Amino acid sequence: MAIVALTLRPGTPDDAAECGRICYEAFAGIAGEHAFPPDFPSPDVGVAVIEGALTHPGFYSVVAELDGRIVGSNFLDERSPVVGVGPVTVDPTVQNAGVGRRLMRDVMERADERGAPGIRLLQTGYHNRSFSLYVGLGFVHRATVACVQGPPIGRALPGCTVREAMDADLGACNDVCRQVHGVDRGGEVADALKQGAARVVEREGRVTGYATDLAFFAHAVGETTPDLQALIAAAPQFGGPGILVPAEDSVLLRWCLSNGLKVVQLMSLMTIGLYNRPDGAYLPSILY
Repeated sequence: MAIVALTLRPGTPDDAAECGRICYEAFAGIAGEHAFPPDFPSPDVGVAVIEGALTHPGFYSVVAELDGRIVGSNFLDERSPVVGVGPVTVDPTVQNAGVGRRLMRDVMERADERGAPGIRLLQTGYHNRSFSLYVGLGFVHRATVACVQGPPIGRALPGCTVREAMDADLGACNDVCRQVHGVDRGGEVADALKQGAARVVEREGRVTGYATDLAFFAHAVGETTPDLQALIAAAPQFGGPGILVPAEDSVLLRWCLSNGLKVVQLMSLMTIGLYNRPDGAYLPSILY
C-alpha cells in the first residue's frame, strides 16, 4: 500500500548521518537476504558516500520524509551530459510502499527539466524488485556487468604505457569517451584529475584510454580491450566491491579471471533516452 503522507525535499549536509545509515542498512539487508556481501561494508562507508554526494555541487539530491522522519534518499550525478542515478535507498521499515518509486520519479523529472539527453543506472542483479521498478519506469536493460575483485595484477603490458593523468589530458580523455560512447564524461574526469586518481594509457605516444580510478564508483574507457587490460594490470588496488566489467566483453572478462580476479556479483546497466552501443572497450561506474 502506497504511503500518502510522504514528502520530498532537497537534501542537505545535515542529512548525511541518517541517509548514510539507511543506505547501509538497505543495501546490507537485501544483500544478506541473497547471501551476497554488502556493497557498503559498514555504516561509516555509507555515511561517507552519502555525504560526498550531498556536498558535491555536481549532484542533485532528494530526501523522503514520513511524519518528519527521513525514510530514504536518491541522487542524480549531473557532472556530465548524460546523468547517472543513485544510490537510491529506502529505510527497510517502509520498503515496498512506493517510496522508491517516488524518489525515482523525482530525479527523472529533474533530468527532464535539465534537458538531459539520457539517464542511466546500474542495478543489482539479484534484486528482482528494483529491476521490476526500473523497467516499469521505462528503463531499458542494455548490458549485464560483472563486478570483479581480487589482488592487484601488478604488471605492464607490452606496447602500453600507463601514467598518472594530467590536466592537459582532459581533452584527449573526452575524445576517447566520445569515440566509444558518443558523449563525454568530462565532469567526472575533471574531478578525478583534482583527486589525483585518474590514469591514462598511451600507445605510440597517443592517449588511447583512461580510468578515473579502478573502483566501484569510477569508470574507464579505451579504444580497444588491451587499453583497459593495461589500465587494470597497472592498478595498485580495486576500490570498493570491485570494478565493473561488461559480460559481453568476454575477452576482457576472461582475462580478468585468468589474472586472479573473481566475480562478486552480476549487475544490469539500464538506460532511458540517449544510448549509443559502445564502439570500443569500457568499464561503467556504479552510477553508469
